[in-house]
Amino acid sequence: MTITQAGGGALSKRCFWLGVAAYLVPTFPIAFVWHLVLFAPSYEALGIYRPDPIIPFGFASMVVQGIIFSWAYPRLFPGRGSAVFGPGLAYGLALAVLSWSFTTLPVAAKHITCPAPVCLLPETGFTLLQLASVGPPIALGQRN
Repeated sequence: MTITQAGGGALSKRCFWLGVAAYLVPTFPIAFVWHLVLFAPSYEALGIYRPDPIIPFGFASMVVQGIIFSWAYPRLFPGRGSAVFGPGLAYGLALAVLSWSFTTLPVAAKHITCPAPVCLLPETGFTLLQLASVGPPIALGQRN
């Protein structure tokens, strides 16, 4: 069974779901450890996050992102053939810039409890690590 791609090609459901899994498998542990273990004291000191995060909401957000990012990859890199690493890193970087623009910058801009450099540094690091970790696996799951 296939899912129609832009340009008339076909993407197997298997490749699509592999792309979703390629996003979720590294993202959840990276986000959990980064925000709730390694930098938990820093985030607590900023006072911008609830003391009892709702983990299922965060995971649901990741599922939505994984579906969108897996759907978008073959449309943005249609002529990639079997290439994985280069297109994957390029895709991860593009996602990082997009994510950074609508998550990290607005938090630093709007929250008075979060001085801009203090907010920007850990979240920029997280965004780069997370999306560099998912770009190549998404490309691998979606290779032709």
